[in-house]
Amino acid sequence: MLKLRRTKKTKFSSVKNRSLITHYDKKSPISEQYRTIRTNIEFASIDQNIKKIVVTSASPSEGKSTTVANLAVVFAQQGKNVLLIDGDLRKPTIHYTFQLDNTVGLTNVLTGKAKLEEAVKHSQVENLDILTSGPIPPNPAEMVGSEAMKRLLEDAAVQYDMIFIDSPPVLAVTDSQLLSNIADGIILVIRSGQTEYEMAIKAAELLKNTKAKLLGTILNGKDLKHHHYYYYYGHK
Repeated sequence: MLKLRRTKKTKFSSVKNRSLITHYDKKSPISEQYRTIRTNIEFASIDQNIKKIVVTSASPSEGKSTTVANLAVVFAQQGKNVLLIDGDLRKPTIHYTFQLDNTVGLTNVLTGKAKLEEAVKHSQVENLDILTSGPIPPNPAEMVGSEAMKRLLEDAAVQYDMIFIDSPPVLAVTDSQLLSNIADGIILVIRSGQTEYEMAIKAAELLKNTKAKLLGTILNGKDLKHHHYYYYYGHK
């Protein structure tokens, strides 16, 4: 029994470390690529103050939640006060990534059952706070597109330097487009060898119709044959 428990703990720890590679393995090539993406975002902010960024994907299982978590980490490592919001009220995962309780979160704030400062949790990463999804509601699209969500982001923007929002796949539901209308920028994550070209183009077109600026795409899971790591590239 003792041996089985150790095996489970090691396996869980391994998954956790891969999800937050920028925190647990700062010198890895993948972490360096996240820092490159951070630089690209900063260049995109020269002419426009980009503080609230929505990260989405064309379809499920393309790595958007892992990507947004690591982007939040590298900005926090730069000394910025960062808030990561789990805006995927259909299939939230951020609380798993950071091993946080999800009893109180975004939905509690939006329904007036908790204040922002009460729902926000500190993470193991310095300068990075997390607002988990909270209980899954019956009307996710209405909640993320509400005036309450707009006010929440406005209040958060006063307290934080950067705000990252994880959102559902853009081709599956309208949530990402609704969130993008009250954000400053959007990043689209696509997975090499999985995302069909037509789906990526359609997702980008839908996002271009929102009020936010499409900052670019991140090609995720690109296998470079001559290296032992998977690289993440920021592509404008």
